[in-house]
Amino acid sequence: MDLKEKLNKFRSQQEKCQSTLVGISAQATASKPKQPHRAAPTTSVPQKPPVPIKFSNDTERLQYINSIRKSTAGSQIKRVIDLLFETRQALTPEQINEFCYVDINANKTVFDSLRKNVKVNYDGRCFAYKSKHDIKSKQELLVLIRKAPEGVAVIDLKDAYPSVMEDLQELKAAGEVWLLSNLDSQEDIVYPNDPRAIMKVDDDIKQLFRGIELPRDMVDIEKDLQKNGMKPATNTAKRKEVAQVQGIKPKQKQKKKREFTKRTKLTNAHLPELFQ
Repeated sequence: MDLKEKLNKFRSQQEKCQSTLVGISAQATASKPKQPHRAAPTTSVPQKPPVPIKFSNDTERLQYINSIRKSTAGSQIKRVIDLLFETRQALTPEQINEFCYVDINANKTVFDSLRKNVKVNYDGRCFAYKSKHDIKSKQELLVLIRKAPEGVAVIDLKDAYPSVMEDLQELKAAGEVWLLSNLDSQEDIVYPNDPRAIMKVDDDIKQLFRGIELPRDMVDIEKDLQKNGMKPATNTAKRKEVAQVQGIKPKQKQKKKREFTKRTKLTNAHLPELFQ
């Protein structure tokens, strides 16, 4: 048997085996009992947890507003005055309520107190901050100081306008004003440095000034200045120490010989020997 015949025989055997397997498979399928049709199991979708009920996002702000309106009248008044001081604008009660949550119209005590407050100006419609001195610029500040040769308390100027303290320091640096401290009241007083200003000094102050006897030694004068909280312009003690180290002898003042002229008013004329 040649190779071609063997291959043909192998193919026929393979075809017989294939047909046999198909027949066996068909018989097995026919003899298998039919299963009742079952519906596909429905998968239960997991239920989402219930969403917690949320309050309005504005709740926190409303609670804050409520706490302000339930606070004391003094606290609400201060809150309004601070607002007027910061804005420096005339505001209606509705605007004040919008900006700082103080309902003036609903609180008669607060309304009446603000209307009578010395730091508040009320024109019948709007509230505005009122400083002691109605100035709004450095030039107006200088004019005010020059009109007060007796001095102006710095504490009365601090709330005039936002940059008043910076302007005051600039006027001091420019030599336009003097800024001094009152040792008794511990307050700063600003004085005009205007040579045209006429300053009147009371007679009792003049007598008090002339009646003060100064120490003869400059060291004692400097000690008295320091004792009263003032810084001396000189340091005599240190200067003397340096002079001693360097071997410099202090200069002695020579007394001038007194000469008499025709205009000299002589006293004790009955003792002519004193003037020879």
